[in-house]
Amino acid sequence: MSCNISRRAFATALAAAGVPALSRRAVAQVATKPRTICYIGGYTQHGPPGGAGNGQGISVFEMNPDTSSLSPLMTYVDIASPSFMAISADFKHLYALSEINDFNANGEGCVTAFSVNRSSGELTKLNVVRSGGAVPAHLSVHASGKYVLVANYMGGTVGVLPIHPDGSLGDPTDVVHNTGPRMPDRAADNPPGNFAISDHSSAHVHMVASDPSGRYVLACDAGLDRVYVWTLDLHTGRLVPAKTPFITMTPGSAPRHFSFNEKGTMIYILGEQDSKVVAATFNPQTGEIVPQQTVSTVTPHFRGSTLAAGILLSPNGKYLYVSNRLGDSLASFHVNDDGTLNLVEEIWMHADYGRAMMFDPSGTYLFCANQRSDSVTSFKVNAQTGVLDFTWNFTPVGSPTTFAFMNTI
Repeated sequence: MSCNISRRAFATALAAAGVPALSRRAVAQVATKPRTICYIGGYTQHGPPGGAGNGQGISVFEMNPDTSSLSPLMTYVDIASPSFMAISADFKHLYALSEINDFNANGEGCVTAFSVNRSSGELTKLNVVRSGGAVPAHLSVHASGKYVLVANYMGGTVGVLPIHPDGSLGDPTDVVHNTGPRMPDRAADNPPGNFAISDHSSAHVHMVASDPSGRYVLACDAGLDRVYVWTLDLHTGRLVPAKTPFITMTPGSAPRHFSFNEKGTMIYILGEQDSKVVAATFNPQTGEIVPQQTVSTVTPHFRGSTLAAGILLSPNGKYLYVSNRLGDSLASFHVNDDGTLNLVEEIWMHADYGRAMMFDPSGTYLFCANQRSDSVTSFKVNAQTGVLDFTWNFTPVGSPTTFAFMNTI
């Protein structure tokens, strides 16, 4: 909750309570104790074709560090379907895509740049630019801090947007369109009884981000069942194919998202359609990806339809978490010394159609955005065992799909 009490009144209240007098500096430190701000976005009525939702825009909350409960602060409604957001490394700017196809006459989506008030968490819109393709589904800030990378799902493209000195965005410096053969809608290694399908009618870029070093840019194409690898020319903002420009995943598996270990030597690639994680080595010098292991995100007992959604490494790198839609579960894996995975448990999500997951800045809680339940839920994380303990905190948010966290200063 925001602190509206003055420093003088705060000191007076402490004295009345019998607390020893504090110096002005000490009072200021207590009165301005950092708070944890949580930004949540999702689908609004102006959304992708057939995908309108119940969200209002970007909702801003304050997190209680003791309980993980979220208290509403404000909502920014002047944005359509901000289904994915990313905050800059210095927490001064937030970038949110609009998952739409009618931003301009070319049928593109768009990205909005905001400046962030580090004391209050308030957002100020800087500008809006085209995303370089239709229905963007993911964006990230390049490790250099010079570009925003956008995955345009229906456009089948990756857009590179330059970041200006004031944090605003420029028009794309490069737009790469993937092409390839038609792939099957379902994977041969699907969980038994899975009737859900992933769209393989064309290229569908679902995620794009740099490796930890920033030397390479990778993209999951869920339509072509490929993971692409480029280098990024930081001067021109253009993508250049790596020596091995892409790796082909299991046909029909629909690679959706990936997560790197801290050193950038292991990459974990999540297949949406077959609900599998491929643990692979990554060569930071060449960009080569070599699969080592494939593990299921559901237990051998599971039967029915499921689509994997989010993948996230714990802050200590010891555990990996995956959200499963339709099956409504969260899977936790132990990361072995060699980077391979062992399933620890698969638990009920306590909500429907969980999408993105994110840790709070302390790593104490794991939050999940549950699109069809119109709610955000949280789990307390055991850092030693990887076990998730449901907090029973439900935050009502219309059609949530994405998070960003920040501690105030």
